[in-house]
Amino acid sequence: MDFESDDIVAPQALTETTKDKLRSYVARLENLEAEKQEVADQIKDVYADAKALGFDTKALRKVITLRKKDQKKRQEEEMMLELYLHALGEI
Repeated sequence: MDFESDDIVAPQALTETTKDKLRSYVARLENLEAEKQEVADQIKDVYADAKALGFDTKALRKVITLRKKDQKKRQEEEMMLELYLHALGEI
């Protein structure tokens, strides 16, 4: 970032209330980042367990992605994909 001397706010210009709010936001964000990492680790573990049982994790990821989408939107995307593949002589 490029700051001009006029753009810089001196720390003493912040009120105690503002400083407390800033600390609160930073703490909340740090906690959420830690929780996000915990969830990511749990997801990784579930995929590892599924792989250990012989499931294809790429296919599982695709299933999860598809299930997140609205069924009508997903059908439209599948129809468009089929049209393109057909036009290219792939199917």
